[in-house]
Amino acid sequence: METLRFDELELSPQILRGIKDMGFEEASPIQAQAIPVVLSGRDVIGQAQTGSGKTAAFGIPMLEKVDPDNKKTQVIILSPTRELAIQVADEIRKLSKYMHGIKILPVYGGQDITKQIRSLKGGAQIIIGTPGRVMDHLRRKTIRCEHVHTVVLDEADEMLNMGFREDIETILSYIPEERQTVLFSATMPKAILDITKKYQKDAVTIKVVKKELTVPSIDQYYYDVKRKDKVDVLTRLLDYYDPKLSIVFCNTKRMVDELASELQGRGYFAEGLHGDMKQSQRDRVMNSFRNGKTEILIATDVAARGIDVDDVEAVFNFDIPQDDEYYVHRIGRTGRAGRTGRAFTFVRGKEVYKLKDIQRYCKTKILAQPIPTSEDVAQIKMEKIMDKIEQIIDEEDLTDMINLIDEQVNESDYTSMDIAAAFLKMALGEGDSSEADDANYNFGDTGAEDGMVRLFINIGKKQKVKPGDILGALAGESGMPGKLVGAIDMYDKYTFVEVPCEYGKEVLQAMKNVKIKGKSISIEPANSK
Repeated sequence: METLRFDELELSPQILRGIKDMGFEEASPIQAQAIPVVLSGRDVIGQAQTGSGKTAAFGIPMLEKVDPDNKKTQVIILSPTRELAIQVADEIRKLSKYMHGIKILPVYGGQDITKQIRSLKGGAQIIIGTPGRVMDHLRRKTIRCEHVHTVVLDEADEMLNMGFREDIETILSYIPEERQTVLFSATMPKAILDITKKYQKDAVTIKVVKKELTVPSIDQYYYDVKRKDKVDVLTRLLDYYDPKLSIVFCNTKRMVDELASELQGRGYFAEGLHGDMKQSQRDRVMNSFRNGKTEILIATDVAARGIDVDDVEAVFNFDIPQDDEYYVHRIGRTGRAGRTGRAFTFVRGKEVYKLKDIQRYCKTKILAQPIPTSEDVAQIKMEKIMDKIEQIIDEEDLTDMINLIDEQVNESDYTSMDIAAAFLKMALGEGDSSEADDANYNFGDTGAEDGMVRLFINIGKKQKVKPGDILGALAGESGMPGKLVGAIDMYDKYTFVEVPCEYGKEVLQAMKNVKIKGKSISIEPANSK
């Protein structure tokens, strides 16, 4: 199918500017097919999944039809989850950036209803909401439908799976008969077809096959990993590939919490996301992931619905998904918007058969891959540093630096090669402990105060350990005076403690085989990241 540029779609200049700002040039298959039909006012059944660009497929024609001078509600979009509602609202806001007088409002459960009522009083032409909360507002008459000309059911199959059928039917009964009804769904079960028959007139069906959507630009690998080694392998892959943003999928909420704790303890910017978290926490985690403060999001399948972030470079299946279709949804979170993505799956023993089923289902190849060694990680770090050096040499004026190094070479017995090698060692952060003098043993940056080193111990409040127990063990085993121990930060499953640099090596040696409260511990320098 040949591609279509947005400027060939007869859209208003304001919307084209918004599209251009978002970096889109060509319409995706669902957009190319759906935009003209939705613009024509016909009812539409669109079959496409997340990641296919369907929000813009209904968002663009809907904005074309909204009258900015009329402050009344003209469009209602129903979404299965609040995450998706917020995301759809964000995307439509970006598209309408240059259109004046358009107000877009997401409404969902878990948010203070009085606040929503206040916002609705100001008038909003486009309302995006979860079925329960939209119905609530319709009953309170805080959303009125007299001027609604378009209703969109987004991810309709998900809404039915979540038990919203009655709510949807109630909402549709409030909206004038003379309306346009647009429905998007990844699958077309009988229940969806019933709704289309009952509430749509002469609908046009648009179908984008998922096989061509999900897999081509994603490199897929699997690793045979023992359960106890999974975290180590994950961190090694994170260090090796260094993805800008990544999502790690676990099958249980408990695993999400444990893994988030473990990765934070090792100094990674990681956060968990699952259904047991308060909504405000989930919003905070998602915002933090969107703006790049959190680099690794650890999630369950349900919580990850509606995560729509374009820069996800890698997806890790920490646990193999229960369902073949989940695999497609999971890996579809990367390689979006034409970028290449990577998907890594951890399997053990018999799970390889499950992987074979997934490959058959997706008609895709998942390649076995050796786990990168620590030497591989060091090598790739070196290559990245060398690339950076090359860039600096090409782009910067280094005259003053060259003069300084010349002076140093002339005054000492070092060659410029010695100095370059020392800088490289410093950049790699590899103080060689065997040769280093204890007093200036190089721990690299552990995020501690000056003169201190921050240590990570894999035991915390959950094991009924108190700061006094940690202090007693450190002082008792290493012979270091207790008063020299700095901050002790205790979390549920791990603890950070600061000790003076000159005692760092001694403490690590002395604590190697120690038990605290009868539990064996491991202790290591904290990772400054």
